[in-house]
Amino acid sequence: MATDIEWTDETWNPTTGCDKISPGCKNCYAARMSKRLKAMGQPKYQNGDNGFELTLHPDMLKKDIALPLRWKKPRKIFVNSMSDLFHKDVPTKFIVDVMYVMLTAHWHKFQILTKRSERLLKLNNEIIWWDNVWVGVSVENKDYKFRIDHLRQTDARIKFLSLEPLLGPLGELDLTSIDWVIAGGESGPGCRPIEADWVREIRDQCVEQNVSFFFKQWGGSGKQKKKNGRSLDGRTWEQFPLR
Repeated sequence: MATDIEWTDETWNPTTGCDKISPGCKNCYAARMSKRLKAMGQPKYQNGDNGFELTLHPDMLKKDIALPLRWKKPRKIFVNSMSDLFHKDVPTKFIVDVMYVMLTAHWHKFQILTKRSERLLKLNNEIIWWDNVWVGVSVENKDYKFRIDHLRQTDARIKFLSLEPLLGPLGELDLTSIDWVIAGGESGPGCRPIEADWVREIRDQCVEQNVSFFFKQWGGSGKQKKKNGRSLDGRTWEQFPLR
């Protein structure tokens, strides 16, 4: 489905629902949206009190239904914007089947993002990482930088970081084998503040290490998000992987 997320074109959700596992999950937009979609009667969001219980949708992988196979124009597709493909309760075979759809729809670029870097690394040898699959990990503060090391050890061709919501300074970053870095502040109700120097430190390290940098937003609640914008020191940073 079409999306307002600045760094992708479409979203595709063969699973929905998740569990909160770290501070970045506190104000999860997907959980908030699932509650609203359940109230609207959307069938994919009926499990659990708020419609956010992990649910597999194998029908989304069928050749005549899978959206990526029906989209003929090449696009960047964010996989599981409403879930986490590497959740412990997603069977390995299901993950492999999702990857097969990505192979079949070879004209697209697929972007997978996870907080569950331990399982990502554990399954590395059971997955064929196709050239059109980008894999990333979320890192919200310095306590979760270990996820970068897990990602680095995988065989994914394009590796990226989502430093959003950025909740504190990350300090020194080893960006060896990392192709792309996204950073951004939190948005929505209860959003936590971001400081410009945290973002500048990340940007400067990306420039020094020749890694593409994308600044998504300063964040904020309601109209304040739009007012705050995306400009960093007088320019918009929206680079994509170089290879």
